[in-house]
Amino acid sequence: MKLPNGYGSVYKLPGNRRKPWAVRITLSHNDGKYKYKYLGYYEDQVDALNALAHYNENPYDIDANKITFAEVYEKWSKEHFPKVSRSNVLGYSASFKICDPIASMKFNDIRKSHLQNVVDTCGKNYPTLRKLKVLFNMLYKFAIENDICGKDYSQYVDIIQYKNKNPNSIDRIPFTEEEIQTIWNWSDKNEYVSIILMMIYSGVRIGELRDLKKENVHLEERYFYIEKSKTAAGIRNVPIAKKVLPFFQYWMNKESKCDYLITTREGRYFYDRNYRDSYWKPLMAEMGLSEDHRPHDTRHTCITMLTKAGIDERMIKKIVGHSGKGVTEKVYTHFEMEQLLEVIDRI
Repeated sequence: MKLPNGYGSVYKLPGNRRKPWAVRITLSHNDGKYKYKYLGYYEDQVDALNALAHYNENPYDIDANKITFAEVYEKWSKEHFPKVSRSNVLGYSASFKICDPIASMKFNDIRKSHLQNVVDTCGKNYPTLRKLKVLFNMLYKFAIENDICGKDYSQYVDIIQYKNKNPNSIDRIPFTEEEIQTIWNWSDKNEYVSIILMMIYSGVRIGELRDLKKENVHLEERYFYIEKSKTAAGIRNVPIAKKVLPFFQYWMNKESKCDYLITTREGRYFYDRNYRDSYWKPLMAEMGLSEDHRPHDTRHTCITMLTKAGIDERMIKKIVGHSGKGVTEKVYTHFEMEQLLEVIDRI
């Protein structure tokens, strides 16, 4: 008997078994890999088909007292993701990763204190916490609709307290003028020091520079295009300051089969952890700079220098990719790029 797609399956196991008829459902399907769950084993095919039919009438009441937070997420996402955009799917997936402390807990055992603890200890900023709470709300709505639980604890989770601060955040420490001079003094001793200066004088995030492809670097016009960023405002053209233009030229001309501008010593794509552990930290130590410095400090250094130079806030936002009133363009006109180049050359 052929059953509808997504309905589940009933089949007979080999050998001499007391209950040879197995009932199986598909929990998830990712990149060709299926994750299954067996509902039970039965003496005859009719009982097995009846059990599967009962499950499909209300698939969530069978294990209501056993189903975990992660399993509820799987069931909800399987039903919800086909209805939303890819960006929303990625957002929900990122929020779910934050929920690791409660992922294996039985959904019915989770209380407000457990949800609040995830918020309080994850170290995320307020916009990320808002997305996390939306996920909580969606999962509880789904669970209540399917009789998995009877109370929505997500409504009591407090994220407002973090509206103007980042819990457990790491303070950003801009490089001082003396530290910047030290970096310049080392720029001809190690090619990877140039990457630090490229970030300081452009305000790009390390992830944006790691993902920058050579095809998006325009040396003659002195700008590069960020096609991949953590925010919509981050998709932009970035002016190249004259001070660091030779570094961009160096990386563009460096022999490599890799499509990306900056690469590892082996000529490969830079992964975040590899860059931080094998390049950034050793360079900070070698130059005698504070081990507390993080790559993101270069971005704040750029903003600080632009501010000290008296640059208009709107122009700063255009360069570093901050959203704000009046900052909506992603690709600037020739005249606007000339203005940005004039501004970036002041620091």
